[in-house]
Amino acid sequence: MRGRLRRQNHLNDGGTQDREPQKSLFTDLFGIFQQQLGRLAMSGGQIDSVMQEDRQFPPSAEFQAQASIGSLAAYEKLYDESIQNPEKFWGDFAEKELHWFKPYDKVLDWQPPFAQWFVGGQTNISYNCLDKHLTTWRKNKAAIIWEGEPGEQRTITYSQLHREVCKFASALKGLGLNKGDVATIYMPMVPELAIAMLACARIGVVHSVVFGGFSAEAIADRNNDAKAKVVITADGGWRRGKLLPLKETVDVALDKSPTVEHCVVLKRAGNNPPMKSWRDRWWHDLVETASADCPAEPLDSEHPLFILYTSGSTGKPKGIRHTTAGYNLYVKKTFEWVFDHRDEDVYWCTADCGWVTGHSYIVYGPLAAGATTVMYEGAPNWPQEDRFWDIIERHRVTILYTAPTAIRAFIKWGDHHVDKHDLSSLRLLGSVGEGINPEAWMWYYNKIGGGRCPIVDTWWQTETGGIMMSPLPGAIATKPGSCTKPMPGIVPAILDENLHEVGKNQGGMLCISQPWPGMLRGLWGDDDRYVQQYWTKVPGKYLTGDNSRQDSDGYYWIMGRIDDVINVSGHRLSTIEVESALVSHPNVAEAAAVGRPDELKGQSVVVFVTLKSGEANDALKQAMKQHVRKEIGALAVPDDIRFTNSLPKTRSGKIMRRLLRDIAAGKESVQDTSTLEDYTVLAKIRGDEE
Repeated sequence: MRGRLRRQNHLNDGGTQDREPQKSLFTDLFGIFQQQLGRLAMSGGQIDSVMQEDRQFPPSAEFQAQASIGSLAAYEKLYDESIQNPEKFWGDFAEKELHWFKPYDKVLDWQPPFAQWFVGGQTNISYNCLDKHLTTWRKNKAAIIWEGEPGEQRTITYSQLHREVCKFASALKGLGLNKGDVATIYMPMVPELAIAMLACARIGVVHSVVFGGFSAEAIADRNNDAKAKVVITADGGWRRGKLLPLKETVDVALDKSPTVEHCVVLKRAGNNPPMKSWRDRWWHDLVETASADCPAEPLDSEHPLFILYTSGSTGKPKGIRHTTAGYNLYVKKTFEWVFDHRDEDVYWCTADCGWVTGHSYIVYGPLAAGATTVMYEGAPNWPQEDRFWDIIERHRVTILYTAPTAIRAFIKWGDHHVDKHDLSSLRLLGSVGEGINPEAWMWYYNKIGGGRCPIVDTWWQTETGGIMMSPLPGAIATKPGSCTKPMPGIVPAILDENLHEVGKNQGGMLCISQPWPGMLRGLWGDDDRYVQQYWTKVPGKYLTGDNSRQDSDGYYWIMGRIDDVINVSGHRLSTIEVESALVSHPNVAEAAAVGRPDELKGQSVVVFVTLKSGEANDALKQAMKQHVRKEIGALAVPDDIRFTNSLPKTRSGKIMRRLLRDIAAGKESVQDTSTLEDYTVLAKIRGDEE
């Protein structure tokens, strides 16, 4: 982004340093008040975009020649077909690419905001991920390549995976689990986690995967909301060389989980946790005598597949409910389109199956497409900061899908860790999670991809089930920081606070105007909250909770969460744009911008910064402020820059800006912190202020 951000002339209007000092305070305040009223009236709640990124990277002729969708015209044809007749579009794919025990009667029944896809049909996602491949050459293809943090490796073929899934599904049936029961899965990133998910899906048991780092209280809350009948866990797992005693955490949770009848424990770490004979069973004991003959259960298209809990800023976690056929089709097709999957690929998504990315793009999407998917148990910096690059070199990974927060960490750790390894096997890179800053994008493109690998910068959510916007790598030229174009079947709309569509290069609330097969079907046991949260503010449209803008080329840019907007002197600024300006400074590894109440300007900009070089002092603060002024203008210059060694993040890597807003305002936070990765970060940031 360096040299690519442009200042808008009107931004200087809001800069207090440009006012004449002889003006009276009354005149000053009255003038600002008039400015705010005028701007708010004109903007209608739009967000001022102060960033302009004009670099473009078209796909190479070589990449296009081999791509399944190899031109912009091919993408536009596919997209137009999906919008002009969505039921025919998705119906044709469903008929051709999924196995049906019973054909569906109707593609879509849309009773806003409730959708049913492939009504009346019966299928099974475990069958579509496994059994379909057993009659092809893929039966002996690697389905999962696994590496444990201590260094163990396993390769599991499709036929072997099918056998293990059937045996564990039989074991679950032997425990008395039936179609519609709920299983909580709390495990490290081992193949048995994917096996448990697929086994549940095979017999119609709804799974609720809880990230293997959550507290006992969080597990109990989820058990009780879902009325879970079984918990599937492990004795322990490994993270940064430390043993995580998962079974001990589960034991505490089960004291508060009255609906749970059984606990199945995988022996992973060998730490011999206490076992209660009336409730706890070892995984290996169950599967030893279980039958490998366990046919996939024919399930209704709308049978619930999984619940995935996601926390809001307040209140109890929401149980996002996804169902069978539509989700199956959507993650398969988006995996194939976005990653341009080829049979020879070795694909690695670095997420955890405790998050939706792991559900959709480690397990269900890749396996439905017959891909080889890599699973890694541990941290990217154990035992050294080059662990990812070592894995890529040894397993000859061709597609890497990781998070911006990881990319910024790699930059901070230094290029020398990358330089030790041969990354020539890579042909495609992906980004998932928060929006990626343009300078981090450029480092990823040049340092990891060698300037030859397209980057698919994907935008989607737990609620959407699968990728909603992304470049198709053989068809769409990329721009650093933009998720570019919508997937087939996805119709975005950007609205101001008055629910009017905004113009090009104006930011507003991102909504989706039409249903899509992978969409959430509601919140577990709480349809009223589902309607209120996603469908009430903008009638007839799904409210994503994100802000976005569309540039003059029709490319989409995510501008942060709706509640992350900073209102400075009547201008509504995107946190991502302020952060991107700072990340383009050579000393900055990561930045998080928030608003703080200000009597004059409404809000002032406060930025929390982690450094990759340089000394944290006042001189560097001033240099950073000048850098922001040069890059995007006086209005966005931070009033306060605070240096910190780390930022508060969720376990999936997203910065928790709402907690930083409380710190910036000098108040105690009363918000939900159950997804916070490291609770000591907040104390350290507060301590830095004292």
